Amino acid sequence: MNSSLPLRQPIRTHSLIPLQNHKSARFKLQPSRFVNSSIQNCSRTVSFSPSSIPTQPRFNGSVEFRTVPSLRVRVSSNDAQFGSLNEDCEPKAPSFREFITSERIKVVSMLALALALCNADRVVMSVAIVPLSLAHGWSRSFSGVVQSSFLWGYLISPIAGGTLVDYYGGKVVMGWGVALWSLATFLTPWAADTSLWALLATRAMLGIAEGVALPCMNNMIARWFPQTERARAVGIAMAGFQFGNAIGLMLSPILMSKGGIFGPFVIFGLSGFLWVLVWLSAISSTPDRSSQISKYELEYILNKGWKSFPMENKPKTNRIIPPFRRLLSKMPTWSLIIANAMHSWGFFVILSWMPIYFNTIYHVDLKQAAWFSAVPWSVMGFMGYFGGTWSDMLIRSGISVTLTRKIMQSIGFFGPGIALIGLTTARNPFLASAWLTIAVGLKSFSHSGFLVNLQEIAPRYSGVLHGISNTAGTLAAIVGTVGAGFFVELVGSFRGFLLLTSLLYFLAALFYNIFSTGERVNFDETGP
Repeated sequence: MNSSLPLRQPIRTHSLIPLQNHKSARFKLQPSRFVNSSIQNCSRTVSFSPSSIPTQPRFNGSVEFRTVPSLRVRVSSNDAQFGSLNEDCEPKAPSFREFITSERIKVVSMLALALALCNADRVVMSVAIVPLSLAHGWSRSFSGVVQSSFLWGYLISPIAGGTLVDYYGGKVVMGWGVALWSLATFLTPWAADTSLWALLATRAMLGIAEGVALPCMNNMIARWFPQTERARAVGIAMAGFQFGNAIGLMLSPILMSKGGIFGPFVIFGLSGFLWVLVWLSAISSTPDRSSQISKYELEYILNKGWKSFPMENKPKTNRIIPPFRRLLSKMPTWSLIIANAMHSWGFFVILSWMPIYFNTIYHVDLKQAAWFSAVPWSVMGFMGYFGGTWSDMLIRSGISVTLTRKIMQSIGFFGPGIALIGLTTARNPFLASAWLTIAVGLKSFSHSGFLVNLQEIAPRYSGVLHGISNTAGTLAAIVGTVGAGFFVELVGSFRGFLLLTSLLYFLAALFYNIFSTGERVNFDETGP
């Protein structure tokens, strides 16, 4: 009885090498042409009964063997993309100890530090603006113009920066971005003493440079982390972003008391230059280019992570301009844009107005009000990591990526919406601070929703997609921050604006849950 064994694998040709001459024959199946570099060394033994083994070779895609008492074929592959045969050979998930000592944790730690510097350089002006206004005789409204000059640059740079990230990679663009915004921070004292226009230009330059930070973060995490770890990695990076607020607000007064008004600008600027030196010398753009990464970690990342992300060694597209029309024609794109806009609305409204809210509603002095409104940001950093870890656990347990992202986004938007309603009912500043802490802490779960989702629906265009949604977020932040003041003047109540924000959270969560997806979306111009 003859039968054939078809080998349906993506390798074009194979060779059978006898491992030993015995009644029980063993053969090793080796691919003669590799799709990728050698990253595995694993095998599988397949046993056949003597009656089922054919006797003649054929050339139609099947292989036949002469009948022998027993035969075992050991299949071996060094190809990361060999197909189903290597499914059982994939590296196991790393332990917590292996994770925290890995090369990729070094990458995300450097990203978290960069984002901390990003926010510290941004908020230092909030502290320095008071003495600068007194020194130069600026009115309160003009002081607002000086502070808003940062947003002038930040409004236009994310899309262009995201496009550059997709084309040149996160390492290069992040290095340039940190160098430029550190230079702008360092030059702020000189600009303030030179002219008002020079000061506005340096602050706008800071905004332009910082616009690439989040797209670069997303790009590097997509390259270095498997899908089952990306939410946790984003949580770590965004924790640095949140702690940057606390670092800037706490250290700036201390540095100003020691080095004058411009002390914080000089120290933070020099810290950024030091970060760039470490980043360029110690971090690689992709895992396969790292000289420090272990073989185990490289195999784990390549097997688990790069199946959904374009390989670094593939030729780059000749078009640097992304298909904006195609990107904006998909509803999953708009679900991310709406989510980012609402996230930024809530973030900047709370950051800008909560000290005044505590001062106006509960009649505490501004120093105490700043403390009440600062505590939640530290909680947000820890909760973001917790949400990311839980999100990764859900995916590893078998829950779909789409459902996981919707769960995280629902917590991240419905939670703050409910907590802000509770905030309007608080009778004292301690209860109000507790409700605010719950709102901001739960808000961090959205980092494991829309923010990670950017990498999943558009691996090739995640940078520019992040830039588009970030620009929408910046517009929403401007409208929300300015609109809060006008709303309070017209209605005469902060609580009314908080209720409006709650409603917008609910609507944005519903929109995301209806139209978002955790699957890759085809944004190719020639695709369906």
